[in-house]
Amino acid sequence: MDDHDSRAADPLGRTLRHLMGDAVWTGMLAEAFERRHPIGTTLLRQGEPGTHVLALLAGVAKVSRRERNGDVRLLAFRGPGELLGEVAVLDDGVRSASVQAISDCTVAVVTKTAFLRFVAEHGLFPVLVRYAMSRLRESDLARTGGDVVPRLAAALVDLADLSAGPVPTAGRRIELALTRDELAQHLGVSRNTVTAALVSLAAHRVEAGRKSIALDDLPALRRAAASLRD
Repeated sequence: MDDHDSRAADPLGRTLRHLMGDAVWTGMLAEAFERRHPIGTTLLRQGEPGTHVLALLAGVAKVSRRERNGDVRLLAFRGPGELLGEVAVLDDGVRSASVQAISDCTVAVVTKTAFLRFVAEHGLFPVLVRYAMSRLRESDLARTGGDVVPRLAAALVDLADLSAGPVPTAGRRIELALTRDELAQHLGVSRNTVTAALVSLAAHRVEAGRKSIALDDLPALRRAAASLRD
């Protein structure tokens, strides 16, 4: 299987690939097969049995859960080098959340049997626990207070970087299937606050639709995010 490039410094935190090491990560994918999914595709669905895990090779996905009252809650974003759906496989249960591509994604599908065997053979249970804890800390940090405009700009840059991969992005539109509500949940602020922040970022060619955010000049937004933090 093609071993996709992994970023030395993942803007959303240390990935499972980093924690495992490239050799172990590549070994885990030896029996996997690749699938490519366009933006908006549901990769894993809440309530379904855990029959396999997905290794995210390219693109960005969002993890969300539908609560008993019908509300949908954004839990996390995942980028290249991350694993999706491992909890339902490890505890032999059903999926507690859904995963949807917010950009074009490439995944490697690893069957439950192959994944559990590989984890046991390589003693990876402590690594998976460490990975889960790091993701909890990441979620808390995303909601740390401060001026929402630079925080939103930085979050969009991070997601766009993961979405774009190694391909130069100057002059190319990047679309992310995100709503204002989801960005508000991610940052721990109100929807109105995010709407106001998006208006401020419009000068940096950030265009907010009803269910998507488009970035027409990522280098400019990156410079803006850096200057706004200063």
